[in-house]
Amino acid sequence: MNLISNNKKAGHDYSLLDKFEAGMVLQGTEVKSLRLGKCSIKEAFIQIKNGEAWLMGATISHYSHGNRENHEEQRPRKLLLHKSEIKKIEMEIKTQKVSVVPTKIYFSKGKVKLEFSLAKGKKKFDKRQDEVKKSVERKLRIEPHFY
Repeated sequence: MNLISNNKKAGHDYSLLDKFEAGMVLQGTEVKSLRLGKCSIKEAFIQIKNGEAWLMGATISHYSHGNRENHEEQRPRKLLLHKSEIKKIEMEIKTQKVSVVPTKIYFSKGKVKLEFSLAKGKKKFDKRQDEVKKSVERKLRIEPHFY
């Protein structure tokens, strides 16, 4: 797995529930730009329209050696999922009121893959509790205990 972009903010702002992996329909200049690591998914989200999953708000920068056929940076990109997965995600969105948040974009066997999760938003006190847990774990790793 060759990581292109990681959304660290998703783990901070949301409680991540189920993970999914999907392929993406891309143009040639988008793939070349991704190989250079020019991608951001911090503001991205996934939307289901007419039984299809779409990645919205992701930014893939223009390819530097592209010509007039260069891609649009923030265009919607179709995700390749099975219909059963799309229906499951759609039901979760409607019943449990969850968001669908992208967490990683990476290359797997030469193909661009997107990892995303069903997520529930965290409240402020949840974020504070997570910060306290992380700081305690950090201290335990750094300070050796001699008893």
